[in-house]
Amino acid sequence: MVEKILKEKSMEPIKVLIVEDDPMVMEINAQFVSKLPGFKLAGKAFNGKEALSFINEEKPNLVLLDFFLPDTNGLTLLQTIRNNHYPLDVILLTANRDPQHIQEIFRAGVVDYIVKPFRFDRFQSALEQYRQTLKKFKENRPFEQADLDALMGVQLKEGESEEYLPKGLNDRTLQQILQFLKGQAEPLSSEDVAAGIGLARVTVRRYLDYLEKKGDIVMEIQYGSVGRPMNKYRL
Repeated sequence: MVEKILKEKSMEPIKVLIVEDDPMVMEINAQFVSKLPGFKLAGKAFNGKEALSFINEEKPNLVLLDFFLPDTNGLTLLQTIRNNHYPLDVILLTANRDPQHIQEIFRAGVVDYIVKPFRFDRFQSALEQYRQTLKKFKENRPFEQADLDALMGVQLKEGESEEYLPKGLNDRTLQQILQFLKGQAEPLSSEDVAAGIGLARVTVRRYLDYLEKKGDIVMEIQYGSVGRPMNKYRL
């Protein structure tokens, strides 16, 4: 039987608090959270007072916050959270489209702002991006400019990101390897990837090593019954 040793440490589930006064919307958002691996619905709050009490006692990682609440508004609650230096992040889920409010909310610090009504795929994208960002922070290594560009949502034109790559690597080949790995159900060796995209194994290995060090892919060491262990890679 093949044994797998994962280099990547498993992350604890991200604890989510939903702050929403509408019970029906609350239930929908709760169902959305429950569909996403890596997230745990830690609690529900129907007003600002309940939210602050829960934050004090349970210390969630992420708050999904509505703007319009019975006893306060999302901006005021967000500012209170920041003034008290709670170590958590906030995503707004709201129908509020007022430019002044939105500007003040971003100044106070949110990781995303989603306008109601929204689709599940937009919700999923926001939380998955947040999960990947947390993963980067937990790696505790210096950020490259490309990491910060991804974090800030900066989209570079083709070729512009190459100045951030190690000498000898180019963005086109990097993206080709990533796209190839995205379509694979099982981890692949460098030989498998090289054969799949038609490049030399030694070339592919350099890209895989770079991507693994950046945390963009995971290396698994697989042991067979005989022979040396083999490094295999997956997203």
